[in-house]
Amino acid sequence: MEINLMELWGHMGLPVRCVVFLLTLQAIGCVAVVFDRFYLLITSGQRARTFAAEVQPAMEAADYGKVLMSMQDARTNHLTGYLEFGLRTFLQRINAGDSQQRAAELARRALDRKGDAISRDLNRGMNVLASTGSTAPFVGLLGTVLGIINAFKLIAATGSGGIGTIGAAIGEALVVTGYGLMVAIPAVLVFNWLAGRIANYEAGLINAGSELMDRLETGSFGAPARQEPVSGRPVPRTASPVRAG
Repeated sequence: MEINLMELWGHMGLPVRCVVFLLTLQAIGCVAVVFDRFYLLITSGQRARTFAAEVQPAMEAADYGKVLMSMQDARTNHLTGYLEFGLRTFLQRINAGDSQQRAAELARRALDRKGDAISRDLNRGMNVLASTGSTAPFVGLLGTVLGIINAFKLIAATGSGGIGTIGAAIGEALVVTGYGLMVAIPAVLVFNWLAGRIANYEAGLINAGSELMDRLETGSFGAPARQEPVSGRPVPRTASPVRAG
């Protein structure tokens, strides 16, 4: 059966058209979120791997001053910002006279706060996918109900309830439900896929932060780290590569 979408649109009442317009906005929003999150994960992951490879020698030598300089020169990515924040906090507390264990504990708390901020950034827009996946079928059903109401109005206006009178109107109404499902199903699938990649990415960051804290708690740190200025950006970590998802 051939469906002429332009003809269907022309016969739809204003309420049903509003429902179709809303579903279209939801679909466009989902596409924008998917491209934005996927691009973020890919670019940040690639930059993190490059940074980890460059900083590995300085990290192994416990030359934290050089590590911080590398962090400041690195292209923006979540790993660099995360580790820099923790390392800088640690060095600040050491320079303030705190013990190594005390400084490490405060750095760990700082990493926890930074991790929460990064998680919120990574999940920005995911609520659009979740909301669309859960509401689009019902929005489509609303369009169908409104279309059937319009069909009953036609019956009242013509005084006849034949299929020729209301068949087209009911068909148009059911198409809206189908449209809602077409928007909702991909949104749910993509949400689950993206949520998995983000969770893996966050796990990599947490592991990197844990490795950094192990080095700071058990390793030695010398003059280069103490002399590093305390101002600057976030925190890098171990040189282990972090995958984007």
